[in-house]
Amino acid sequence: MNSSTSISKPAGKLAVNFRSRSVKSKLFFSVTLFFALVTIAVVLLIIATLIVKGLRQINLDFFTKVAPDTFQAMMANASGAIIPGGILNGIAGSLYLVAISSIFAIPLGIVIGIYLYENPKNKYADLIRDITDILQGIPSIVVGLIVYLWVVVHVTQSYSVLAGSVALAIMMLPLIIRSTEESLKMVPESLKEAAFALGTPYYKVILRVLIPSAFSGLITGILLALSRVLGETAPLLLTTLGNSAVNWNLSKPVSAVPLLIWQFYNDPNMVNLVWSSSLFLMAFVLILNILSKWIASKKRIQ
Repeated sequence: MNSSTSISKPAGKLAVNFRSRSVKSKLFFSVTLFFALVTIAVVLLIIATLIVKGLRQINLDFFTKVAPDTFQAMMANASGAIIPGGILNGIAGSLYLVAISSIFAIPLGIVIGIYLYENPKNKYADLIRDITDILQGIPSIVVGLIVYLWVVVHVTQSYSVLAGSVALAIMMLPLIIRSTEESLKMVPESLKEAAFALGTPYYKVILRVLIPSAFSGLITGILLALSRVLGETAPLLLTTLGNSAVNWNLSKPVSAVPLLIWQFYNDPNMVNLVWSSSLFLMAFVLILNILSKWIASKKRIQ
């Protein structure tokens, strides 16, 4: 009797502990699920609000005409009609700025990333990594202010496409540098050694072995960098200012979708265009993010 009783007590304690752990596990799962649903609900609410309020202004003119003036918007609101015009100057300006900034940032970022990969323990490489991390944490308004002093004041002497592109390029660099370094680290070292064993020159190993092998990772980092700068407003306010027309001159001001959203927000007659422009910008950035995740998933599958 005594032995059976002593055996049953530990068994009972184990059962109680198991039930306690099970309850705690279910409680923790429920709390986690609740906060996850709250987060998803907030995102879905934002998307639904933009669609409901912004879809009315989406038409062909929205993509093919420049932003209207205050009088046109006021007359349209008074008659209950759709505000005429669109955001062509903002779309063209955003694409132009991103294209010029990519010319600056992508080659430089990839080259620096390769240098960091090839010199992991070099003191200069460590310094560059520290500078890159610091640069990634600098607020965008500060970047805009620095570029204003460097380019707007001393180079172009006016707001310009060039100044805005430099600001966006500086913001793109950290993401491209770190993504390049990390993507190259994923390439098997045996590929590099095999290329050297065949007598391949160093630059050809980089151009024909390392970069093609890490191509999907490089593209993912570039797309994420582009999606980040597409929504920036503060640096553009200090460098490009805006333009009511489509401009392709590097030394002249240019508009962008975030700048137009800011301008529409400050004009009570343009409120409807705020929602439509925000819906367009969100959809464009969302497509870039989905594309980058799709490329990343393909890389993992391979």
